[in-house]
Amino acid sequence: MAAFNLTPSDPSTFILMGIPGLEAAHIWISIPFATFYIIGLLENVMLLYVVSKEQTLHKPMYLLLCMLALTDIATSTTITPKTLCIFWFNLKSISVGGCLTQTFFLPTVSVMHSAVLVTMAFDRYVAICNPLRYTTLLTNGRIAKLGLLCLIKAVLFILPMPLLLNRLPFCSNHVIPHTFCVPIAVAQMSCGDITLHRTYRLVIMFVVSVLDLSLIALSYGLIIRAVLRISSKEAHQKALKTCTAHICVMLTYYTPGLFVNLTHQFGQGIAPHIHIILANLYLLIPPMLNPIIYGVKSKELRDKLGKYTYKM
Repeated sequence: MAAFNLTPSDPSTFILMGIPGLEAAHIWISIPFATFYIIGLLENVMLLYVVSKEQTLHKPMYLLLCMLALTDIATSTTITPKTLCIFWFNLKSISVGGCLTQTFFLPTVSVMHSAVLVTMAFDRYVAICNPLRYTTLLTNGRIAKLGLLCLIKAVLFILPMPLLLNRLPFCSNHVIPHTFCVPIAVAQMSCGDITLHRTYRLVIMFVVSVLDLSLIALSYGLIIRAVLRISSKEAHQKALKTCTAHICVMLTYYTPGLFVNLTHQFGQGIAPHIHIILANLYLLIPPMLNPIIYGVKSKELRDKLGKYTYKM
């Protein structure tokens, strides 16, 4: 009941509680959160800078990697600054407009991220199954158009969610037990019927996840079939090596995402603060790991990054 004492008198303001039950440890928890965020931000900005400066990296694979870096920056930046303000300065209030903005941008970037991974899987399919047509099928212009289509898809899919939330009447309790505005948590504060919002959210999650994962599985199924037809073991290894980085990035994104969603849906016995910490780490760790994975797996990128690092 203590949470209701924190209810703001201003109906246009919500209260983000941070991690309920661990308020005394907020400062300590903020240290890894801030560290992961800063490292991920610096890595992705450095990657964008190097690719923009090096003409030899102006290739479809690296342009897709830049799109992935932009979604990673947007993902962590959407939640982390406000989370750190809660932890460091106890600034828990957020306007309804700001909250609805979070409920729009975070899922939009997530859908965009998934769509970029699908496009990267298609890129690997063309590179291995149709290498002679790679330069004609996947030009930089077409990659840019695919990126724009990914963005349009994400916006069109997610835009109805904050619009539905904005139409809901909110109760006197404006307290959100989280570090950021989770759409379902915002909806649950409403005095109205949230069935439509809940149904639309589940449909979008199912459609996006199933569609994107099916397209990725199809791409890699065709890649495996093509690789198995190659008699040379060296060719096998070279073909699979080109996919390793992308597979690792997919595992760091989809695996923890699936775990977080499953624990949220079915892990009622798990303490709420565990859910909140996992949700934050899911949005912070992949953006930090992705540039490292591609830097390790791609010698060309690693050499260019090393050149600029030494200059600094």
